[in-house]
Amino acid sequence: MWILAWPAQNGSLGVKILKWTADPFQSLPATPSPLAFGRGDDMEAVQAHDAEEAAYYKLYDSSRLSRLRFELRDLQDPFDPSTERQVLAGIGIVLALLVWRQETKAGR
Repeated sequence: MWILAWPAQNGSLGVKILKWTADPFQSLPATPSPLAFGRGDDMEAVQAHDAEEAAYYKLYDSSRLSRLRFELRDLQDPFDPSTERQVLAGIGIVLALLVWRQETKAGR
């Protein structure tokens, strides 16, 4: 179980599994990036950006399931990796102490 939550450079294994489950064939369109600064005068760039956003939001708003898939695909780890390691190590130590205490009580 700990291996699923242990952070890596590009996300924990649990988050990677959720992202893959949401979009296993990478068929969902990418989140549209904002229009680059200074490109607002280029009508073709604005129209292409608007078309990309329209296609994205049409699929995003098509159903609750597709919205959930987009949200899971874009999921990030909830903590900073160094904080997450410390929290997981602390939980592991506390659980080990609790198990040790239960075993010493049972041995009496």
